[in-house]
Amino acid sequence: MGAPFAGAAWQDARMIRRALLLLLAPLPAVAAELTPLRPGMREGDALVARLRAGGLVLFLRHADTRGEPCDRSFRVDDREGQRNISRAGRGQAASIGQRLEELGIPVETPVLAGPVFRARDTAEAAFGAAQVRVTDELLADDYAGGRLAEVIEGHRRLLSSPVAAGANRVLVGHRTPLIMALGEVVGGQALPEGALAVVSPGSPARVLGILELAPLPGGGFHGC
Repeated sequence: MGAPFAGAAWQDARMIRRALLLLLAPLPAVAAELTPLRPGMREGDALVARLRAGGLVLFLRHADTRGEPCDRSFRVDDREGQRNISRAGRGQAASIGQRLEELGIPVETPVLAGPVFRARDTAEAAFGAAQVRVTDELLADDYAGGRLAEVIEGHRRLLSSPVAAGANRVLVGHRTPLIMALGEVVGGQALPEGALAVVSPGSPARVLGILELAPLPGGGFHGC
């Protein structure tokens, strides 16, 4: 009886999350879904130039997880029960940190990361463990339980609070809470794994674009 009950509970939880997503997403929708940009593209180069001046927020979706088992336990301290970044994802995360440095994009420290291992591992591989601070404000939606509304408000605070010129706040987390905080402009195929949403803080926070610094062939989305 345990397995069917767990399956039913999971389906109920997904339905509740979808309803909350509709309730929590900003209205009206900001714009149509964005298309990821890369350095070397005219719009991508313009976004990089804007980031060099600082004062923005970079929301990094965790790195590649293809081929890894889906979440099972939904406990923050249970690595084996989580979907973790792949070996390719670890390399991707390291490349993202290197590309930010090569492009002259200044990063505020500490970098903030969610406690689920795929977010935390991405941040540490990209920026070094000593430069990362883990915060429950960037918790994955599936792990939030009754705290989901609090977690989404935490996302909104970190996305909207002013950032000093000369640096960019970096948040490493998950796609669904970002959609709940900012709307469908970052939904659909807009934010692949390892991509960065570039956000101008304010009330409301405004998405300037999506930047891919280390895309993987065939990567971007898992099957869970």
